[in-house]
Amino acid sequence: MELFDSHAHYDDEKFDEDRDEIIKAIYEVGVTKCVSAGYSVESSKKGIELAEKYDYIYTTCGISPNDLPETFEELEEALKEVEKLATSSKKVVAIGEIGLDYYWNKDNKELQLEAFRRQIEIANKLNLPIQIHTRDAIMDTIDIISKTEFVKPGIFHCCPQNKDLIMAGLKKDFYISFGGPITFKNSKNADEMIGIIPIDHQLIETDSPYLSPEPNRGKRNDSRNVKYVAEKIASVKNMTVENVAKITYENAKRAFGIN
Repeated sequence: MELFDSHAHYDDEKFDEDRDEIIKAIYEVGVTKCVSAGYSVESSKKGIELAEKYDYIYTTCGISPNDLPETFEELEEALKEVEKLATSSKKVVAIGEIGLDYYWNKDNKELQLEAFRRQIEIANKLNLPIQIHTRDAIMDTIDIISKTEFVKPGIFHCCPQNKDLIMAGLKKDFYISFGGPITFKNSKNADEMIGIIPIDHQLIETDSPYLSPEPNRGKRNDSRNVKYVAEKIASVKNMTVENVAKITYENAKRAFGIN
């Protein structure tokens, strides 16, 4: 059984002591493709370095809403760097993670909105999908998505379990990516949300080193745990985990344009 972890962060400092060992270990247990996502200019550079080092690692370039500069002038320079980085390697498969986060940042909403829109423009220019992070910003995310045309269908990374958001994404042919939170015992509507999304539009991820699924919740996460996300989807969809793994693997290849 092969698995595709569609979103992780192997440049994160939590992997500084054993990064190469973990990346090799995930492949050995069947995670044969993984996207190590960027979230800042520096993170995007590190992601490209990892992707160039390992055949089965891919990456994204972008600035997350939690890593934005303080001014519009600084944002302009950072976006130029993002576009430059995204064209520097064939292993860059999306612009991301980008989006809105009003949980951690409430005082720079206009800057967040500008960064989100501009990075969508970069993705369309480069014929790439986007990977979206959204937290406590459902309505503004829906508003932007519904009013925008996309060259490639985007991906809701670690998608909040919100029906309105999911339906807005599906109307744009987006892929909905689930991570560890759908396995949590206090996840109230995970089954319903998994159930309404066609399996050919679902992806699985870990968001490593964060959001470890049950039964490893609270521990450092890595891509070996993506199997638990697949198992949860399989149980809800009444499918075998092998079938979920196969379908989500092909979905991710299609979403990111990987042959």
